[in-house]
Amino acid sequence: MKITFSKEQIARYAEASGDQNPIHLDEDFARSVGLPGVIAHGMLQMGLVARAAVDAAGGDHRVLKSLSCRFADMVQPGDTVDFEAERENGRIRLTATNQDGKAVLTKAAAELFQRIP
Repeated sequence: MKITFSKEQIARYAEASGDQNPIHLDEDFARSVGLPGVIAHGMLQMGLVARAAVDAAGGDHRVLKSLSCRFADMVQPGDTVDFEAERENGRIRLTATNQDGKAVLTKAAAELFQRIP
């Protein structure tokens, strides 16, 4: 699943999540703290990789027992991230790479329940 991030999407996530940190919303502020500009929320990315995991698990979110990842690089508006999931032996291996082939999430995996609780 490929997602191209936009300032509007990031702002909508900020509103929905309550995370109004200015590094996600204010270009000047983000630059003042050493960032190249506003960046997407890590939890927005984690939500999208979770969606990829659910799709790989057959579409039923109840089968996910756990989800983990490491935030490895920033995602900025205009970046396109490819979220992929591969099911193997009761787990789902997850990847998220940007348009340059650089991992933005690493050590990403989901564990599945053997049966839905």
